Amino acid sequence: MMANLPVEVVTEILSRLPVKSVIRLRSTCKWWRSIIDSRHFVLFHLNKSHSSLILRHRSHLYSLDLKSPEQNPVELSHPLMCYSNSIKVLGSSNGLLCISNVADDIALWNPFLRKHRILPADRFHRPQSSLFAARVYGFGHHSPSNDYKLLSITYFVDLQKRTFDSQVQLYTLKSDSWKNLPSMPYALCCARTMGVFVSGSLHWLVTRKLQPHEPDLIVSFDLTRETFHEVPLPVTVNGDFDMQVALLGGCLCVVEHRGTGFDVWVMRVYGSRNSWEKLFTLLENNDHHEMMGSGKLKYVRPLALDGDRVLFEHNRSKLCWYNLKTGDVSCVKITAAIGNTIEGTVCVESLVPPTLLNLRDESQSQEKNGKKRYQLCNVDCFSSLLSP
Repeated sequence: MMANLPVEVVTEILSRLPVKSVIRLRSTCKWWRSIIDSRHFVLFHLNKSHSSLILRHRSHLYSLDLKSPEQNPVELSHPLMCYSNSIKVLGSSNGLLCISNVADDIALWNPFLRKHRILPADRFHRPQSSLFAARVYGFGHHSPSNDYKLLSITYFVDLQKRTFDSQVQLYTLKSDSWKNLPSMPYALCCARTMGVFVSGSLHWLVTRKLQPHEPDLIVSFDLTRETFHEVPLPVTVNGDFDMQVALLGGCLCVVEHRGTGFDVWVMRVYGSRNSWEKLFTLLENNDHHEMMGSGKLKYVRPLALDGDRVLFEHNRSKLCWYNLKTGDVSCVKITAAIGNTIEGTVCVESLVPPTLLNLRDESQSQEKNGKKRYQLCNVDCFSSLLSP
């Protein structure tokens, strides 16, 4: 009988199941429901969860298995209205996607739980003397306070004076409100790039001045100190070429386009300039170009590291694998047609709800489990729910 097993054994078994199976089991047994709803189990399951790839095409979002993206993508029904047939993914953390539409409606959404939370509007106001240039966001989990934070940077440019300014606001899930922060003393290099969350900080590519030959650099926003800091680049990277930042294998990643190809760097030890390592190079005029087989190589964005393979976006239209051992490139053949422009985001399949209040206190849940075990669970029920 499943009910006669120790709580630790049941917890271990349940934690190895995908979210869909756990949700089904939750509705069949009061004892299992008590375990699954506990804060301890949600975090325990999170540590064992595998990741999915969320692909965006205009207003449509799809989920793919990250290890086997060739399988049929599953279209997700997101909670926002699509006024201009477009949705933005602002970030992902612990299974929560932060998404927005053209009206700047923002939602925290767990696509696997199918639960969401609409965030309050920010306090944006437009200066009369400046041209509105861009707005970017960054989203991440602040571990010390167990809170989720969303940073909004609204960027303004005065073209005549070649000056810029910004409005910086921070939303926290615990307060469910926005607060104003000092402006960012840098100009954004790319209005389409959202903040990359690594080691408790959000990262963007910026420049110090609006001058043609001003080099680019990486700036981080520390979610604990709530301040901006510059991040050192690799010794041989001076910011004179086109760059972008990404997350790869838990490390900060820089992609530098030198004209003839793309160099992909990872920072093995966060904050240490000497720890930058060139992971691989994609050249435009060699076998790599032929393997990817679609026009000039204009854009490369690493998405995930799977053993000796790196999954990356190619020209915002294809997914490709790069083999670190052999240097071979292979394109992912997605069986379903999802459009000719895509944008990928890695998202963990988790039980984390889009509100901190829904997580039961761990000690209370364990106390209930110790007092009573409900004899509504049996092996036959457990086996039938897990069978295909």
